[in-house]
Amino acid sequence: MFIKWFLKQFGKFQVLILKLSRGRFFANLRGMPILLLNTTGRLTGKKRVAPVMYIRDGENYVVTASNNGFDDPPNWFLNMQADPQITIEVGGRTVEVTAKVADPQKKAILWPQLVEKAPFFDDYRKNTSREIPMVILQPTGGE
Repeated sequence: MFIKWFLKQFGKFQVLILKLSRGRFFANLRGMPILLLNTTGRLTGKKRVAPVMYIRDGENYVVTASNNGFDDPPNWFLNMQADPQITIEVGGRTVEVTAKVADPQKKAILWPQLVEKAPFFDDYRKNTSREIPMVILQPTGGE
């Protein structure tokens, strides 16, 4: 499918620009801030990087495994489930975090905050039959 291919290529381009500029360029998309999520491939063991929109919840970063409304979850989410000790790159710095899927009560608080800033996430929710997880990235103190 062309749209999936295009989104993958755009993501690679965005990662390149973010890394080269140390987080100064392409750090926002559609009015949302972007972080780079660094995971290890659960099947390959290779390092993977994905640009992901986020909101803040206190000191935590919150990302949403929407995969643009496709029925399959994004690979970064599956990798993160296999190894929740990951790093993110945000604002030109690297932060060690522990990833945890928000429980239904926390998601009920976070989802409206996300949709207020980025209404297109509600469209993603409507376009898929799966539950879209929200993931809380809690800094572990290492930078």
